[in-house]
Amino acid sequence: MGEITVCAIAVSVAGPSRVFALLKDGATWPQWSLFESFELEQAGRSEPLGIGAVRVFSTKVTRAREEVVELVEGRQLSYTLLSGLPLKDYRADVCLAPEASGGTSIRWQARFRAKYTGTGWFWGWFMKRTLRTIAAQLAHGASNADIRPNP
Repeated sequence: MGEITVCAIAVSVAGPSRVFALLKDGATWPQWSLFESFELEQAGRSEPLGIGAVRVFSTKVTRAREEVVELVEGRQLSYTLLSGLPLKDYRADVCLAPEASGGTSIRWQARFRAKYTGTGWFWGWFMKRTLRTIAAQLAHGASNADIRPNP
């Protein structure tokens, strides 16, 4: 099966450091995203939320386990899917760029293969919709001063 690439773009009025702080701190996700719970299954190698961290995000119907594989402070967080969806070779890159207005452009791109023949069209559609939703939620959540990442 061929590789599928999906991408979503959103713009936040918040600056890149604020957006990155929420993106990196999975404990904030239930406050601003469609995910209902977060668990840090394994701390990162050099810092708890850094490279090597295994993060688990759950909804009523899914439980996605992801490993942080690349981190560029204030600019990028990349992760691979370890389990939770019938996808193979899943990697997502969330890239942040400052906007002239002082806000942040969020580009959330994922590449993967469908595990089962004939389901690629569905998973491409599903993941594009999911990333579009989460990117927009991150953009909006970063503008909410009541949501505070852990220091």
